[in-house]
Amino acid sequence: MCIYVYPTGVYYTPCVSRAEHELRNTMRLLWEQHVHWTRAAINGILTDSPDLDAVLVRLLRNAPDMGDSLKPFYGEQVGEQYSALIKDHLTIAAELVTAAKEGDTQSFEAIDKRWYANADEIAAFLSSINPYISQQVMTEMMHEHLDLFKEEAVFILQKDYESAINKFDEVEMQALHMADDISKAIIQQFPQIQH
Repeated sequence: MCIYVYPTGVYYTPCVSRAEHELRNTMRLLWEQHVHWTRAAINGILTDSPDLDAVLVRLLRNAPDMGDSLKPFYGEQVGEQYSALIKDHLTIAAELVTAAKEGDTQSFEAIDKRWYANADEIAAFLSSINPYISQQVMTEMMHEHLDLFKEEAVFILQKDYESAINKFDEVEMQALHMADDISKAIIQQFPQIQH
């Protein structure tokens, strides 16, 4: 137990190693960047923002960053596979928003199926490398992640910006929950992180 002394009292909490602390912070930062830059890309596509190209470049940087976060635990190949899955996730999202903006329902539906299939691949991949990640639970979380982003994009298309912002709050919290679940599973699989 760690002891923290504050003016309001003394608190006893479980100690966290530096490695565990860094892992949790890294996962949270990466997922926070993931949803932030995805939101910026959605807005950029829907409003023809002049910074769209730069936003998309920054968004796609999230994929190798996420892959790199797994390499210390699972090796180069696994990190590269995860990076490729996340890159597909991000590029499909941009295609989906573009189809929605253009009102191309047929393309939207086909791209939407690819997006959910990619989410299923991500969930299966994560559960295949870590026995503490349930494929079913991760699939549900990934689907919720997509559902929330689509709801937010609809609000932006409808110019209901207050609802879009409120929806983004949900997107953000849900992504942080996923980050925490992934971190927790890695810590369970590699308990030496706690020391």
